[in-house]
Amino acid sequence: MTTRIYAALDYALLVVEERDGNWDVNQYFDGDERPYAVAVDPFAPERAYLGTFNDGLWRTVDGGDSWSQIGSDFSSSRVMAVAVAAEDRPEEYGTVYAGTEPSAVYRSDDGGDTWSECPGLTDLDSATEWSFPGRPDTHHVRWIEPDPNDPERLYVSIEAGAVVRTSDRGETWVDRVPDGPFDAHTLATHPDAPNRVYAAAGDGMLEEGHEYRESTDGGESWKYSSEGIEHHYGWAVAVDPGDPDTRVIATSPGAGRAHDIEDEAIRTHDEPNDPYSVAYRRQGEKPWQQCTDGFPDPSGLFVPVLATISDEPGTFYALTNRGLYRSTDSGETWDGIEISWNDNYREQQPRSVAATSIQNE
Repeated sequence: MTTRIYAALDYALLVVEERDGNWDVNQYFDGDERPYAVAVDPFAPERAYLGTFNDGLWRTVDGGDSWSQIGSDFSSSRVMAVAVAAEDRPEEYGTVYAGTEPSAVYRSDDGGDTWSECPGLTDLDSATEWSFPGRPDTHHVRWIEPDPNDPERLYVSIEAGAVVRTSDRGETWVDRVPDGPFDAHTLATHPDAPNRVYAAAGDGMLEEGHEYRESTDGGESWKYSSEGIEHHYGWAVAVDPGDPDTRVIATSPGAGRAHDIEDEAIRTHDEPNDPYSVAYRRQGEKPWQQCTDGFPDPSGLFVPVLATISDEPGTFYALTNRGLYRSTDSGETWDGIEISWNDNYREQQPRSVAATSIQNE
């Protein structure tokens, strides 16, 4: 098996591949495109999709060696979220979803060749309250999470204002519920935990203890589960592929210390730009515990993004501005992946990471 990682930083997409125990790195999109969100097709690992802040949606069908622009009929060039649902078809690729700023969700049933907008999203009652703090006159789709047990069901977070859901591939929508996350940055699901949804949120900045929530009924209701978390800006969450009760979350004391706020295009709050981020893990109902063994020092660390591979139980991947890291013991300890890391990467915000395994021929 070969591991391939797509690592999106502010001004570079790195395609990192393990070959015979060594890691190769190729860099793409180092201009003004601004990589923002990346996803891999679960049925066709050579297919991946990249949303950019400035230049729309891109696709590779050869494992990242080449990229072509798709989605030319989108109403916005800011593609902030992308996901592939495991809805199988004879062509052996999943259903692709893309989310934009202003908020809209698009669906492709033919691997990205053609697209249709999912209707009714901004007709929801809560839409009048949606607003992104960094650009308060607009809002965007922050995350799209397909349900692994029902590929027609999606959970979608709007930054900021709601987590909404659909059970018919985006044809109709269910609005936020009163106890749901307001500012969910990352959503996660697990094939062995039907109807369970995990959310890392910025809500902890409004009220401590609200930085992490879970739903066990498909988003009908939510509960807070933040005991032990001392940094209240939740950003990324991932779940152990082998255990739906083992979770890792990436946090920061606040938005201004999580992100590169000197960049006006992504500014969120007028806090001092002194990056600081901490990762935590939780098993079962135990309190969250910091999992910093082998991880970069929190000081100077932009908040990481996280990924897993479905057939690698106990393994997590983390993209940071200090490098790529991997844990093979359910997040307890971490090791840096030995790749060259340019000095300018250290000043770039990690945006998105996706990992997949490829069967060697």
